[in-house]
Amino acid sequence: MKAETLIERYEVFCPQELSMEGDVTGLQLGSLDKDLSRVMVALDIREDTVKEAIAQGVDLIIVKHAPIFRPLKNLVDNPQNRLLLDLVKHDIAVYVSHTNIDVVPGGLNDWFCELLDVTDTTYLSQTQAGYGIGRVGHIAPQTLEQFANLVKAKFGLDSVRLVSYEKESQALLDCVAICGGSGQSFYPEAIKKGAQVYVTGDIYYHTAQEMLTQGLLAIDPGHHIEVLFVEKVAQLLNLWKEAQGWDVTILQSQANTNPFYHR
Repeated sequence: MKAETLIERYEVFCPQELSMEGDVTGLQLGSLDKDLSRVMVALDIREDTVKEAIAQGVDLIIVKHAPIFRPLKNLVDNPQNRLLLDLVKHDIAVYVSHTNIDVVPGGLNDWFCELLDVTDTTYLSQTQAGYGIGRVGHIAPQTLEQFANLVKAKFGLDSVRLVSYEKESQALLDCVAICGGSGQSFYPEAIKKGAQVYVTGDIYYHTAQEMLTQGLLAIDPGHHIEVLFVEKVAQLLNLWKEAQGWDVTILQSQANTNPFYHR
């Protein structure tokens, strides 16, 4: 089969048009006009991802985070460019699905809600008519500590950061907002929609203080929880493979691209 056949089916589910303004999505490296036998789904393109793709004989990588996010000044051989040069050398195409998979109904933010038993959801911040980034919904009443432990367990984390003054940690919560990646800029919308706690990554110190001043608690599980993209997109590809009779192998990247760990 051709790579473009698979991507055409993917874009029926997750159109590029749902991407947020200024985002980078779609084909970044190589060509879709090529025979396809092995596809890998990954969160990031890093050294171990590239080595893995080469070793597995991958033809196409579907990735969440674009390897080219800022304009390139050159393609001389250096550690950052070598990631791209090795992919080109081995004829591995790279297709990016970034904020469109966050926005689309049944996409990443809805998968987060399913994992955390968040129900009766709506979008957090509108991106275009009828669509939005993030989700707001309801959970069974529980304390911040209880919900934080659930987040930690469901995502297999060694820790989470809590945005809370100690006196507030035992209040019962039942309305939560969630946004994968770095969603701190959407916290005013979380407040407007009645969220008591906001789950998102990369929260800055002063932003955390502003959240608390305005009555919003938060849980920062890190940006890497978006790795759920790998499992879920691979599941979708396998469903379409069975339905369409594709002769293609779907692989989930095993490379650990999380740059952080806690001691």
